[in-house]
Amino acid sequence: MVAMSARPNQESAAPQAETTSPHRAGFACFVGRPNAGKSTLTNALVGQKVAITSNRPQTTRHTVRGIVHRDDAQLILVDTPGLHKPRTLLGERLNDVVRTTWAEVDVIGFCLPADQKLGPGDKYIVKELAGIRKTPKIAIITKTDLVESKALAEQLLAVSALAEELGFEWAEIVPVSAVKDQQVSLLADLIAPLLPESPPLYPEGDLTDEPEMVMVAELIREAALEGVRDELPHSIAVVVEEMLPREDRPADKPLLDIHANVYIERPSQKGIIIGPKGQRLKDVGTKSRKHIEALLGTPVFLDLHVKVAKDWQRDPKQLRKLGF
Repeated sequence: MVAMSARPNQESAAPQAETTSPHRAGFACFVGRPNAGKSTLTNALVGQKVAITSNRPQTTRHTVRGIVHRDDAQLILVDTPGLHKPRTLLGERLNDVVRTTWAEVDVIGFCLPADQKLGPGDKYIVKELAGIRKTPKIAIITKTDLVESKALAEQLLAVSALAEELGFEWAEIVPVSAVKDQQVSLLADLIAPLLPESPPLYPEGDLTDEPEMVMVAELIREAALEGVRDELPHSIAVVVEEMLPREDRPADKPLLDIHANVYIERPSQKGIIIGPKGQRLKDVGTKSRKHIEALLGTPVFLDLHVKVAKDWQRDPKQLRKLGF
């Protein structure tokens, strides 16, 4: 079933009768290969940045819960890392996170970019999804703003045929553009009825249950990833060591001191992150500080240091230290 919004004229639409439908609340996760638009979609549904985005694949390393509050339902969105063929211990652990998440949610959304053909990676994921019998699965065609209607229609048919080939049926097939805010609210409308009857699981106003220090670290890492070419793909990790209000500040002029370390795998990568005369690290601090201040609602002094954690993606001890 392909879901497309008709968007009726609000003035001509008949007034809706009061509904006595029970409130629903539950967990939905977005899965897909790396860079399928999962984090951007999570942010669009929540209405605020709760997941870091990048044009680099495998940006997400934590499952971020974004919370969507509606009158009829509360959607808790679990944004998973992209499932991929692992080449490091980190990659294996990220894949384990994905599969554990699938087993615990009420709805699974499979994200497939409209501008990329169904590939072996997509088929691998859908084949695994086919084995999860009881959980409803929605196919979400993302990035629809990048293609013409003919290409979109072909993608819709392809994802439908793949499910049929594997012996199951999508609960819905929904084309969306998170960037253009097209059909994002429709997607929420379609997920809500698939959730169990339940009162809200989180207080009104909560947008995520991620700890603030983790979100701050992710915002710094997002800024550090910007502009980095193939020379430094995924060797960056960020740990916030300390977040403390500055003492002796007047109540109307608070300042939060944040001390964070940016870890890379080799000494040769240090210069790439720091940049000539420290300019690149300064830019990372400036960009991330704006997002951190918006997130925390307070002025921030951000102190960044670059450190080497040799081959941390392959070292169990280093992975534990860096929070994986």
